[in-house]
Amino acid sequence: MRVLILGAGVIGVSAAWFLARAGHEVSLLDRQTGPGQETSFANAGEISPGYAAPWAAPGIPLKALKWLFAQHPPLILRPSLDPALWRWLAGFLGECRLENYRRNKARMLRLAEYSRDVLKNLRDSEAIEYDQRSLGTLQLFRSQKQLDASARDLALLREYGIPHSLLERDQLSQHEPALAAVRERFVGGLHLPGDETGDCLAFTHALADKVAKLGVRFEFNCRIQTMKHDGEQIVGVRTTSGVHQADAYLVALASHAPALLAPLDIRLPVYPVKGYSLTVPITQPDAAPRSTVMDETYKVAITRLGERIRVGGTAELNGFNLKIDPRRIATLQHVLAQVFPHGGDVQRATAWAGLRPMTFDGPPILGPTRYRNLHLATGHGTLGWTMAAGTGKLLADLISGREPEIDMDGLTLTRYGKR
Repeated sequence: MRVLILGAGVIGVSAAWFLARAGHEVSLLDRQTGPGQETSFANAGEISPGYAAPWAAPGIPLKALKWLFAQHPPLILRPSLDPALWRWLAGFLGECRLENYRRNKARMLRLAEYSRDVLKNLRDSEAIEYDQRSLGTLQLFRSQKQLDASARDLALLREYGIPHSLLERDQLSQHEPALAAVRERFVGGLHLPGDETGDCLAFTHALADKVAKLGVRFEFNCRIQTMKHDGEQIVGVRTTSGVHQADAYLVALASHAPALLAPLDIRLPVYPVKGYSLTVPITQPDAAPRSTVMDETYKVAITRLGERIRVGGTAELNGFNLKIDPRRIATLQHVLAQVFPHGGDVQRATAWAGLRPMTFDGPPILGPTRYRNLHLATGHGTLGWTMAAGTGKLLADLISGREPEIDMDGLTLTRYGKR
């Protein structure tokens, strides 16, 4: 079967690998000059199934109001007349109930846990190196209130059998020794030993090289314009390099998928949420993180990637604007200075901003559409790197007509009904 993948980020490349291994003739199209140049380029570096959770949670609307007046807010809303923003916000508010949070988190955990295992098998079988570490995630709590609020997540972690441990202040440095110098800032933490870290861009490039050796064809600098259909099937994709045709099509275009699919009467509740990162060279290895630390107050992750520290976070609802706001970079610098003040040289840091494709309820949108040969892989939000390998394997199975290895309930477009 000829399969055309739109998008050569980590998810598109992962899908290409599994589709090619299944014997399909695969091509990828991307508007950039190479693989992984947009959402996958400089994310926080976490592969964090244990931390997988929807943003729509009880108490978030009230917190969002307080953040409006904070110096370093985790969430920033730029009001506009864009109806897509207000539809997304309305859906988001509707999901901020405990029963919805539990349902959505369970769906995300199912995919994230599966994806981590798929990634491990792929990494080991193909000897892929990407500054990976398997030392877990440490979520830091600055207040007793945060520590108490973690109870709802602990219940779900126990229910799904995900290893975890709740730590007191003096136990934090057992996992991250450099925290001993700033221990008074925190009351405790949650350690998730099954989580991993790694450079998403390095992985995407390494896998793309292997994919090309399997005969997969990449076409870069190719802008995708429209999709052509005939009744219940897609018959071609019009691009700046001409019309491309295949037997099956996979849309892995992150935040740009909704605009492409709207003319096909496929409405995706996916909105671009801008995130920022800093990449900081390490100057004192013993004062830097060993793995990933997540500061719960600022929703900022600090990750060790080889001889670099990657600091990622903030969520800005501002459409497709990719301009770097110095105030958001100041937030990342502030958190790094408080948690690992001597680990890296911030003066030599590199700043980046990218768009996360977020659904309002949390889980991504995978699998079939109303067109029998068109599949989706978008809406992963901040967990695209965490869920990439598993998503690629699931989509390859679905397109190949095989039964997926996990339950797809709640992960497809059908969960939204007629909306």
